[in-house]
Amino acid sequence: MITASQVKELREKTGAGMMDCKKVLAETNGDEEKAIELLRERGIAKAAKKSDRIAAEGLVETYITPDAKVGVAVEVNAETDFVAKNEEFRSFVKEVAKQIAETKPADVEELLSQKSISDASKTVKDVLTDKIAKIGENMSIRRFERFETDNFIESYIHGDGKIAVLVEIKGNDKEFAKDVCMQIAAARPEFLARENVPAERVEKEMEILKAQAMNEGKPAEIAEKMVKGRIGKFYGEICLVEQEFVKDPDIKVGDLAKQKGCEIIRFVRLEKGEGLQKKEENFAEEVAKQING
Repeated sequence: MITASQVKELREKTGAGMMDCKKVLAETNGDEEKAIELLRERGIAKAAKKSDRIAAEGLVETYITPDAKVGVAVEVNAETDFVAKNEEFRSFVKEVAKQIAETKPADVEELLSQKSISDASKTVKDVLTDKIAKIGENMSIRRFERFETDNFIESYIHGDGKIAVLVEIKGNDKEFAKDVCMQIAAARPEFLARENVPAERVEKEMEILKAQAMNEGKPAEIAEKMVKGRIGKFYGEICLVEQEFVKDPDIKVGDLAKQKGCEIIRFVRLEKGEGLQKKEENFAEEVAKQING
């Protein structure tokens, strides 16, 4: 039984029509990922991006040491957007980013068990618990990335804590590094270069492209040739160095890097709430629950 909410969610993620969504969900027994693939094969929708599922509050933040050799991007979640504007919460997130830079935790679990750099008598978890009690809302340190290098690191925050970008550059062009950060924030690359894309991801995309070509009525051998042409566009969307530069679409990011005498080594892009599903509740019902105990 396909529900209206399943159809609605698929429509929001793909932009396909209601009847098309309902039909492919029925054909795939409600499997959303397979339904998206089927819509793409039929040329009805593009691939849904992870960012389409964003529905959580909080902040992302970055911290770079004065010598630009260590950089951190971190996400701390909260229940409402009001907390993200709370100065005490914002200060806590900045402190967590600095802690990660200085103490090199392997993961969030280790981070929480460390002594806080702001109060050695407490662990980071203790400090987080105190903030939860004081602010009155549940919070969690969700994830972080830490870079350490002999090159240099640049960062960028977009949308007042919505997107955080960290990039390692070999070379000495800070203006170019900042432009790359903004490129990553805007264009959402998933990989640095085509050699970083998993083989199974490429194979799946080629299958979809071939199905699209054959659905256009092309013979198998022609469809194969079309796939080879179209796969370049796929790389151009998901690989940073093959993307068109946002400030000048006539040049690719990788070619611009060569012109500047730089090399992009690695990057990370954290978007607040990416992949999380926010709990939705009727406000009146929530108030009634609290009144009724």
